[in-house]
Amino acid sequence: MNKANAVSGMAVHDECKLKFLELKAKRNHRFIVFKIDEKIQQVTVERVGSPQASYEDFTKSLPADECRHAVFDFDFTTSENVQKSKIFFIAWAPDASRVRSKMVYASSKDRFKRELDGIHVELQATDPSEMSLDIIKGRAL
Repeated sequence: MNKANAVSGMAVHDECKLKFLELKAKRNHRFIVFKIDEKIQQVTVERVGSPQASYEDFTKSLPADECRHAVFDFDFTTSENVQKSKIFFIAWAPDASRVRSKMVYASSKDRFKRELDGIHVELQATDPSEMSLDIIKGRAL
């Protein structure tokens, strides 16, 4: 486990980086949902999606009333017909989540994102419409 950051006080469990490396290098996962355990001040892996998982599977895995950090490996074809992939970092902070939780996730986001080397696009969403597949496609190109 990493030492807690002096600013956010948040530690990042080694499994977070390990699963992210598997997603990035081996493409073993389509998405990863990370949860902050506020009691122990640590970011942990909550859920991992198989390589066959869809974007809909990913969005359904996010709680409607709790914040999460997540990464999604988005495959697409460019206008030149080239297969590409971009890794999205999604800061999920639904309006229904607790104010304290929103503050904890917001204050730890940048440091946590730096631990995950290889993020291409960051997206912040408070509502599913703010991270629709159309928005993802638009940000990927």
